Amino acid sequence: MPTPALPPSPLGRVVRGTGPGLLLAHGAGGGVQPNFGPVLDGLAERHTVVGPDYPGTGRTPRAATPPTLDRLADELVATAVEEGLETFAVTGYSLGGALAVRAATRHPGRVTALILTAGFARPNPRFRLAVRLWRDLLEDGDAERLAAFVALIGIGAPTLDGFRQDDLDSALKEAAAAIPPGTPDHLALIDQVDVRGDLPGITVPALVISTTYDGLVTPFHHRQLADGIPGARLTELATGHLPFAERPEEWLTLMRGFLDGAHPGS
Repeated sequence: MPTPALPPSPLGRVVRGTGPGLLLAHGAGGGVQPNFGPVLDGLAERHTVVGPDYPGTGRTPRAATPPTLDRLADELVATAVEEGLETFAVTGYSLGGALAVRAATRHPGRVTALILTAGFARPNPRFRLAVRLWRDLLEDGDAERLAAFVALIGIGAPTLDGFRQDDLDSALKEAAAAIPPGTPDHLALIDQVDVRGDLPGITVPALVISTTYDGLVTPFHHRQLADGIPGARLTELATGHLPFAERPEEWLTLMRGFLDGAHPGS
């Protein structure tokens, strides 16, 4: 496949650290700070980290035209290149995993390694049902019920079982007030994702992190990614879909250990 020309990137971004390049690809309805905030400093200790916000999240206004997988993958890569990174690893979380795979496929000369956490190659009927309910609650404008739904399927049961009522109520209120305006576009993009055909062509080192208590993107999807990428390593993290909230230190340790091997001497 010819390498596509890179467009100017419209994406706002976080840039931190020094060392080998590391591009972050966040999840749907998330953002760089919500999805990577607790591990950002740790990643930046050994890498030049570029974290773009998708349209309608964080530093990036919502786009007039909803994103496509190819265009957003190109914009993510363009953001890293604009910040001086000619080559870089990509760590993708949830929807960001599919974007990381597509970026590696479309720009193989730039992507040096992949970390895919709580990712998927294509939504199956169960996942599509969850996304449909998510979208319906969003369209109804019921932010509190939406926050409750996402908590039930997103937070691992052992973590959620440990919440006190006051703490859970407070967390749900915060989540309801922080839904990014671009979330509908991200959910529509999930329905378009199918990178199964990309997986056999991935030739860089790849780590798939399976979030074992994940009720949204279940381990079925993580294994599909690992089985499809030649030589991919699969490891488990005892968390729900929110490793940055439930197990940030363990998540950081897994990512840094893999990147140290992919970039010796970093």
